[in-house]
Amino acid sequence: MYARQEIKKFLGETVKKILFIPFAGVTSTFEEYTEKVRQVFKTIGYDTESLYQDKNYRELLSNAEAIVVGGGNTFHLVHWLHKTGVTEIISKKVNNGTPYIGWSAGSNIACPTIKTTNDMPIIDPISFSGLNLVPFQINPHYTDEVIPNHKGETREQRIKEFLVVNPEVYVVGLKEGTMLKIEGSSMKLIGSQTMRLFKFEEPVIEYNSTSNLDFLLN
Repeated sequence: MYARQEIKKFLGETVKKILFIPFAGVTSTFEEYTEKVRQVFKTIGYDTESLYQDKNYRELLSNAEAIVVGGGNTFHLVHWLHKTGVTEIISKKVNNGTPYIGWSAGSNIACPTIKTTNDMPIIDPISFSGLNLVPFQINPHYTDEVIPNHKGETREQRIKEFLVVNPEVYVVGLKEGTMLKIEGSSMKLIGSQTMRLFKFEEPVIEYNSTSNLDFLLN
């Protein structure tokens, strides 16, 4: 429920309708996914329109009061965003002040690239480029847990592999039950858990909800 409360505070009273982008959905249709999201946003007082419902994507986006991108498969999401040619439109719209909400794959796509997603590349995504709404990478659903007798890489090891190839980039390990709220040049962590910040050849640092994270936006 806390997420709904935070969304309500973020969107405020001015926004009446959100534009939902369901392209990360794979095991359900875009229509089914949109309907699930519509029911949730209805409970907090917002109507929902979906990008897939009209081929005039540019007009829908230009009129959007808020843009919401759901989770699912990040490769499927970015494939459709590039296929429909809306990435630059979304970026420009959000950078001009339109509220953006994304979870899971929707947070991956907000980054410069989708290279820190946890998802399988089930489709050729045309490009790994994201919306570049933030200058750092996010690894959503981040966990420090190690499964007993599991011999594969931990999440931390995978992120450090990314950093060897991309040493100039910060990576935020965003745990379950947390979110990043960005307004202007200010960013804060919301939730009871910490986030982990990774940088090549630097110690991993833990930040909590009282930490100043504005430096990550520079």
